[in-house]
Amino acid sequence: MDSLELIINLTIIVLLIPTIIYAYKLNKNLSLLRQNQKSLSQLISSLNEATYKAENSIPKLKTVTQNSSEGLKEVIDSAKNLKDDLTFINERADNLADRLENVIHAGREMNTSAASSNKFETNKSEDDSRSLAEMELLKALRSIK
Repeated sequence: MDSLELIINLTIIVLLIPTIIYAYKLNKNLSLLRQNQKSLSQLISSLNEATYKAENSIPKLKTVTQNSSEGLKEVIDSAKNLKDDLTFINERADNLADRLENVIHAGREMNTSAASSNKFETNKSEDDSRSLAEMELLKALRSIK
């Protein structure tokens, strides 16, 4: 029986050696975890605080976005109205330029025909054509108002 007890004791000793090594490593890892528990707690606290601030900032951000989008919409609408006005003015200016061009062309034709008729009458017709062109220009400018 002595040999049987000796075999059992040796088997227990052989099995206890890896258990002791594992327990030592586990204790070492638990010690590291306990040491880092404080920094981990601080990290979790700062993460919670950042999350809280972000959650509180979302409604404010929505409000600011909504207000700025309304202001931007007003500016865009105003710009569209100004664009329409400028388009209208540009069309009127084109029409006026065409009319002035026709008047100038007609005045030059009158001037050249009058020049061929008589030298004295040429000076008078130049004055008349200029005054006629000036009158047309004034009429066109007044019609814009």
